Amino acid sequence: MSSLAELIKRVSKQQHGFKLIETEARLLVDENAPAESYALSMKLFQSEQYQARALAVFILGRLASTSKAALQFMREEVSRDKSWQVQEILAKAFDQYCTDLSYEKSLPVIKNWLSDNNPNVRRAVTEGLRIWTSRPYFKDHPQFAIELLAGNKAVESEYLRKSVGNALRDISKKH
Repeated sequence: MSSLAELIKRVSKQQHGFKLIETEARLLVDENAPAESYALSMKLFQSEQYQARALAVFILGRLASTSKAALQFMREEVSRDKSWQVQEILAKAFDQYCTDLSYEKSLPVIKNWLSDNNPNVRRAVTEGLRIWTSRPYFKDHPQFAIELLAGNKAVESEYLRKSVGNALRDISKKH
């Protein structure tokens, strides 16, 4: 593996989109033991470069289904990152967690995150699972997806409210 500085320099060149960073995360997790991947994500998350922090979050998302520490870090620390790009990757990382664990087995965490005080945590679920009724479990239970989302449709955070509205609109197109 290249040095941390080289890795940060390489991903920092990515100015638009996230596919390169997502691919880099997958390769790093595949090539390293979970503990090494987690340690690397902690170092990357300290970077001033949002791309390096995004890489850290993608790594955490791949580890979260088997690492409570990764899932907890995503919820408690990543959700406070000021970069909108990192917040978008948090949503993708949460979806990766649900995919890896299964959406049905993820329901307790989904519910828990949807009731968090931090609107960024709730938005990560709302955006991460879009389009909800294309996701396993919710495809067969669209009403349950609506019930989960409805609790956040009138929140103070416009950022979260718009996300919930978009998700509910997506569901209404199919159901």
